[in-house]
Amino acid sequence: MDEAFIKKLLDHVKNGELQPEEAVKQLKKLPYEDMEYVKIDHHRKLRTGKGEVIYCAGKTPEQSASIFEKLLAYNGKAMGTRADMATYQAVKERIPDARYYETARIITVDREEKQDAIGKIVIATGGTSDIPVAEEAAVTAEFYGNHVVRLYDVGVAGIHRLLMNTDKLEDANVIVAVAGMEGALPSVVAGLVDCPVIAVPTSIGYGANFGGLSALLTMLNSCASGISVVNIDNGFGSGFLASMINKR
Repeated sequence: MDEAFIKKLLDHVKNGELQPEEAVKQLKKLPYEDMEYVKIDHHRKLRTGKGEVIYCAGKTPEQSASIFEKLLAYNGKAMGTRADMATYQAVKERIPDARYYETARIITVDREEKQDAIGKIVIATGGTSDIPVAEEAAVTAEFYGNHVVRLYDVGVAGIHRLLMNTDKLEDANVIVAVAGMEGALPSVVAGLVDCPVIAVPTSIGYGANFGGLSALLTMLNSCASGISVVNIDNGFGSGFLASMINKR
């Protein structure tokens, strides 16, 4: 729940368009709204500058759609991650302007006034198989108003592909390096640039990759400076953090 909503609520009361009792009922939901299966944090945007994001996996399509409706009642935008097509269709039925990014598995609704994207975030992947996680990061960063440059399939197995794009890397405010297998890409990138690098291990790889654990350990043990590491396949977390860094 943002300041604009509270001001609008008070104006409605002042103009006689809303009874004080009804306004009090709505204000009671300011900390969170209890819907039994979820407690929606309407106050998060006031605290952190960003509204709550819906993690759709594990929720029914109808639950996710209801949460979208509740969030949009108090905010001009909302996003859901790890959403499948059934969830998108349920949201779309209630919210016609919802948009689905199939590769990223993200649903967005953005009714705020459009502003020019700022800065530059580069999202780089080791291989094509890492793109779904990278797209989750890229769509997240774009949703929060950042200019994103995609640089896909530039892994260390053919390092000339990366080195031929050093101008794009050097021009970034922050780089998100997404890789599976041995997860070496962030170390190489961090040795080429003077900006923060966010390393994202993916679960892509053969048996000894252990579902991304080997890439995670490689990134945590990197000898390059300026690297932070998020959890396995956590494209959303990396895109959100990259946005915070870029907007500083």
